[in-house]
Amino acid sequence: MSEAEHFASVMTDAFIAAVDAGIDLVPVVSDSTSTAKISPFVKRFPERLVNVGIAEQALVGVAAGLALGGKVAATCNAAPFLISRANEQIKVDVCYNQANVKMFGLNAGASYGPLASTHHSIDDISVMRGFGHVQIFAPADPLECRQITDYALRHVGPVYIRLDGKPLRPLHNADYQFVPGQVDVLRQGADVTLVALGSVVHEAFDAAQLLAEQGVAAQVLNLSSIRPLNREALLEALSGKGGVVTVEEHNINGGVGSVVAEILAEAGLGVPLIRLGIADGEYAAAGGREATRALHGIDAAGIAAAALRLR
Repeated sequence: MSEAEHFASVMTDAFIAAVDAGIDLVPVVSDSTSTAKISPFVKRFPERLVNVGIAEQALVGVAAGLALGGKVAATCNAAPFLISRANEQIKVDVCYNQANVKMFGLNAGASYGPLASTHHSIDDISVMRGFGHVQIFAPADPLECRQITDYALRHVGPVYIRLDGKPLRPLHNADYQFVPGQVDVLRQGADVTLVALGSVVHEAFDAAQLLAEQGVAAQVLNLSSIRPLNREALLEALSGKGGVVTVEEHNINGGVGSVVAEILAEAGLGVPLIRLGIADGEYAAAGGREATRALHGIDAAGIAAAALRLR
């Protein structure tokens, strides 16, 4: 993959390949066929798509029923409506029952921009971390998105995958292999560590270049696997640096900032930490992506400035 791609299109391509490979997959949408960019799948397998209409609780309940009946079910709709409207169904129907449902949270974070807090999903990771039996992933680029989707469709049990809503460029080389739980080191650096989640990994990567121009060597970690997570490997990667900056298009509570803070605290590791994201008690600002990220300090310039405060 050499060009920017939309994660929903990557997901749909993976679905087609999975059915071709013999996986008994049934995607379920809530009048969200355009959001899921799933038309190519429907053209190939029209009998396999279930559209429940704008009824997110039914979406998850139907998916759980399909899974308990032996299918591989995949919910494909906007993250804010999946997480908020169908919270109880995710908790009980899917996670508690360990149903074989793959939940794709599309257009997560502030992808919907000007549509504001009704359409922003800045608490999905924290909510899903509160549920048992579910694996949680957030790919950073198209190659990783494809590999995580392929893994999820073959894994038996609940999976939540947080997907951004804009085309994203490649960050990994073609030989990259996703491993659940791994700590993905995108760039080496001894002075400071930037730990990022999902689409803002791109901002962290660009921030490392800005820091390099000022003589600061930044390590960049892509935390695409929230659960499972090799906590020992993450702790080792965080040790011996001048400080840590976490970055997420998510509330600073319950996401990657919380994961890192928990690991540092439990190990008694005295490493300075700055958590960047949507501040405690706030919503993400409504607006275009660049302006919103700059306002919340989670663009490349804001990340670099935070890292320099640790020097």
